[in-house]
Amino acid sequence: MTVDVPAWAAEAAVLPYPTVFVTVSGAHLYGFASVDSDLDLRAGHVLPAAEVVGLRTGPETITSDAWRDGVELDVVSHDLLKFARLLNSRNGYVLEQLLSPLVVTTSAVHRSLIELAPGLITSHHAHHYLGFAATQERLFAKTGELKPALYTLRVLHTGIHLMRTGEVVADLGVLSTLPYVPELIALKRSAEHGACPDSMRDVVEKDIAELRTELEAARDASALPRHADPAAVEALHELVVRTRLG
Repeated sequence: MTVDVPAWAAEAAVLPYPTVFVTVSGAHLYGFASVDSDLDLRAGHVLPAAEVVGLRTGPETITSDAWRDGVELDVVSHDLLKFARLLNSRNGYVLEQLLSPLVVTTSAVHRSLIELAPGLITSHHAHHYLGFAATQERLFAKTGELKPALYTLRVLHTGIHLMRTGEVVADLGVLSTLPYVPELIALKRSAEHGACPDSMRDVVEKDIAELRTELEAARDASALPRHADPAAVEALHELVVRTRLG
């Protein structure tokens, strides 16, 4: 994946608390960023113990929006405990954030989380991808835009690949062998809210339905466990405690 992450991204994502990681998500990670796409930065931070156990607690989630060199920045950061809780669920979104190859800022805690991730992946993650795909498919049916069409294709491909291999890959261009995907990506890159060509809508809708069935079958046949490895969950707990107190 070749993505030009602005040199100022780390500066733009400076948080008011110690930073665990900052990675790039969204269309840049998915392989179909347009010329006017937002830069989605996802992060983790560590609240001090005093802002967790006292009456006045710090923010579990920090969000900010800004513009830099004509690029809109969308920054979302979760406190380590909240991030760990989401990671220890069937939330594919935080899994993709953690394992994003587009790393802006990293740390020893980030690397420890990455090491623990394989033990937290289960066949139940398929439900995340099926649910997200259904939402984007409805949006595609309503608007006819390329963006939700590509999002739907992307999440279904990512879910299928995850169920079959246990590996998180979010780039649609890497995952898909559908012959028209490169053309759709090229069209999306020139216009964030461009329309899906009428001549392609039927085949895209047909393939979405087939991919959904394929993901359900991959889930049912997956060698992934139904539940997270208890040892990985315990290690995640210890990492949160150690980081907070340290």
